[in-house]
Amino acid sequence: MPKLDLSQTPFRTGSGYPGRLAEEVVGRSSQRLGDAGGLTQFGANLVRLEPGAKSSLRHWHEQQDEFVMVTEGVCTLIDDDGEHQMHPGDCAAFPAGDPNGHHLVNRTDAPAAFLVIGTRTPTETAHYSDIDMKVVQDATGSKFTRKDGSPLTADQIGETKHG
Repeated sequence: MPKLDLSQTPFRTGSGYPGRLAEEVVGRSSQRLGDAGGLTQFGANLVRLEPGAKSSLRHWHEQQDEFVMVTEGVCTLIDDDGEHQMHPGDCAAFPAGDPNGHHLVNRTDAPAAFLVIGTRTPTETAHYSDIDMKVVQDATGSKFTRKDGSPLTADQIGETKHG
């Protein structure tokens, strides 16, 4: 049956960000609705933000379109043009290749949620607007580097060197 049973779709927490950068998105969880429905050409996720949580670090995609619609609460969209409050039903679109770094933040004292839909491509490069980092994704996984492709240092990802 095409109707998804959301009670059977688990919420995922955590982050793929390296080191302490993962702490930037504590309080974010998502349900992978597209995966639950067997979709392969685009992703559809319901993202929940607890008070104070961020959706991601500010970023933009080279190859993937991204569309968001707030479904609950109030989110603040932060992009290169500033801050924009978004309420249920408000939408934003981020075309592939547009270097407008963006993310959503919940600055209220109540939970918020939004639907995000995006293209799935075999490879992708995303750039982070506020820090010297990019990520390249392919069949082998994700590789985070500095924007010029050189390795990230422990200081850049908030880790200390041991030994």
